[in-house]
Amino acid sequence: MTLAPTITERLTRARGDLRMGVPVVLSGGGRAALVVAVEALTAERLAALRALGAAELALTARRAETLKARAYDGDLARIMVPAAADVAWLRALADPADDLRMPMKGPLRSVREGPADLHRAGIALAKSAHLLPAALVVPVPNGLALAAELGLTFLPLDAVAPALLLLSPLHEVTSARLPMVASDAGRVHIFRPEDGGDEHYAIEIGQPDRKAPVLARLHSACFTGDVLGSLKCDCGPQLRAALAQMGTEGAGVLLYLNQEGRGIGLANKMRAYSLQDQGFDTVEANHRLGFEDDERDFRIGADILRRMGFSAVRLLTNNPKKLAMMESCGLQVVERVPLQVGQTAQNAGYLATKAAKSGHLL
Repeated sequence: MTLAPTITERLTRARGDLRMGVPVVLSGGGRAALVVAVEALTAERLAALRALGAAELALTARRAETLKARAYDGDLARIMVPAAADVAWLRALADPADDLRMPMKGPLRSVREGPADLHRAGIALAKSAHLLPAALVVPVPNGLALAAELGLTFLPLDAVAPALLLLSPLHEVTSARLPMVASDAGRVHIFRPEDGGDEHYAIEIGQPDRKAPVLARLHSACFTGDVLGSLKCDCGPQLRAALAQMGTEGAGVLLYLNQEGRGIGLANKMRAYSLQDQGFDTVEANHRLGFEDDERDFRIGADILRRMGFSAVRLLTNNPKKLAMMESCGLQVVERVPLQVGQTAQNAGYLATKAAKSGHLL
């Protein structure tokens, strides 16, 4: 029925549910489970979930490593939840904020038998909702009937898993002229994904020739650096220097991608900053939270450039991974243009970590 939501629309609904602490139902392989994000879980819902079955906590292998828990499933660990465990216990495992103050959180018993596909999808959903990558999973006998009875979002695993890997198609909503400090000849294009996610922006300087390599930058949103002038990173200076260079050359495209904190969202980025205050570097902080070094999807930038009519770029970047991603998406990178600005005493360690652990060419 055409009025019924598609799997993409149901995934968007599920992200909203998880952010509000509402469980979703995942089903696949003849099994079903209620899944709720630990970050938004309440004591009342935990009690209601326990009344339906034994709960397991799904954590990424990165977070499990910090907790010294066994990740028998490779990329994740399934932790048995003791009968006496409360919401505070679950959040202490999900959030590393008090790890140094209370390092002993175990003993933790990991589940070894049975499939982990529902748990894996639960973590992926929590990540995509910009929540901590930790999900409480409670197996139930008839997921579809339970979802209908309680009005919960029902997600079949065979449709969810591939949908989470796909890049949602982007469509230009509108554009308008915008004179800027960098150039009087500026135009802002707004692109909106079909899945209801964050919009992304293309700032076009001048009138770049679509038949020639365009000077371009993929700039990930950084509220602290771009807006507040944070000295902990070099994002703000890079943004302004890239626009200034495009203005000097008379043409270029800056893609402002809403992938804050290397794709983990502003709240998790602030959690990472708090961990950095405890002595961890930027990569270690992400890992302790349960994330990878970089969770961004640079396919978004390639898709926007193609939709704007470009096939070749001169890429303003210090990150070789951006070059590789552009090439893998069918865009020719004819030149890497270095962008080495914004180094301060406060971000020296951050930049050194980017060079040593993330391969940035600084």
